[in-house]
Amino acid sequence: MRFDEAYSGNVFIGSHSNYMESKAVLYGMPMDWTVSYRPGSRFGPTRIREVSIGLEEYSPYLDRELEEIKYFDAGDIPLPFGNPQRSLDTIKEFVDKLLAADKFPLGMGGEHLVSWPVMKAVSEKYADLAIIHMDAHTDLREHYEGEPLSHSTPIRKIAELIGPKNVYSFGIRSGMKEEFEWAKQEGMHISKFEVLEPLKEILPKLAGRPVYVTIDIDVLDPAHAPGTGTVDAGGITSKELLASIHAIAGSKVNVVGADLVEVAPIYDVSEQTANTASKLIREMLLGFVK
Repeated sequence: MRFDEAYSGNVFIGSHSNYMESKAVLYGMPMDWTVSYRPGSRFGPTRIREVSIGLEEYSPYLDRELEEIKYFDAGDIPLPFGNPQRSLDTIKEFVDKLLAADKFPLGMGGEHLVSWPVMKAVSEKYADLAIIHMDAHTDLREHYEGEPLSHSTPIRKIAELIGPKNVYSFGIRSGMKEEFEWAKQEGMHISKFEVLEPLKEILPKLAGRPVYVTIDIDVLDPAHAPGTGTVDAGGITSKELLASIHAIAGSKVNVVGADLVEVAPIYDVSEQTANTASKLIREMLLGFVK
């Protein structure tokens, strides 16, 4: 993809027109080739952009405006339909270029597998990387029915790459018994059901470290986000998720990249999921990009 001109499609509200002058780059990863239940998350990034027109550029939570951070919406990465490995390679190549230019990468999925090449790229640039992962699901499988490239496997992959003790999962309420047992055995941190309070306990321990934040929209209860591929009852509220983003933003961790994945607009005629996601993206931009 070229960065020397503005994305020609719809852009997220407040997007700066000049890539070179931007501190952060927002980009879409429109892939749902490996989903195990309901497809459609490849349409998430476009719809999140489209509904962002309903947002204000000012955040009363953070007392900041989008114009203060100068971010560039690069559009969606063109991915080869139906080819997971080539898609993941393309995503990594794209993010490698952003990191080489010292841009803050903020991705929109797409299924959660798209986070894997991004986290890998970030781990290659930043030593001692930690992952903050918010999700309904563990995503710690080695494979799904024999396939290692699955949206059920990205957290297992990054845990094996950087060490399970450097991965912190929150809001988890679904997964195989073996996944929970593996995490416990390997010393990986999993907070079941809740996000904000256990997150507040962990953040001081990560002070000064580079941190990548990956959020699956299904960490929210289906009442707050029905538009996702694998809904799971018993989740947190959108208010708690916003507060969790703000807790990270107000901490002493060094957020070096982030993503929000698994928005599938077709399952939510009210569009509350896409609208919630767009607000979360705004708060991530304003809170994480210094």
